[in-house]
Amino acid sequence: MEDVLQAIGVIGFILLVLAGLLAGWIASLVAGGRHLGAYLAIGVLGALITPFIIAILGGAVLAAGGLLAIIAMALVGAAVVLVIGKLILD
Repeated sequence: MEDVLQAIGVIGFILLVLAGLLAGWIASLVAGGRHLGAYLAIGVLGALITPFIIAILGGAVLAAGGLLAIIAMALVGAAVVLVIGKLILD
């Protein structure tokens, strides 16, 4: 878990938030512009939580892959969480 936190750092944290906001904005566009705030929040939550879930499940390779790998997984996680959010919101 420490490896993930060290790999992320402050800049990485900001990039994760931006990735989540981007995923949430795109999800809102797909949904017709509805629930923008909810999608943004869900996207950020998914993007921030995913690297830690992967690390807990034994994804030490994720930390070894560097910040780019962490952001890529965060985007995938945000997309998964947004699909679940869309099912709930719509």
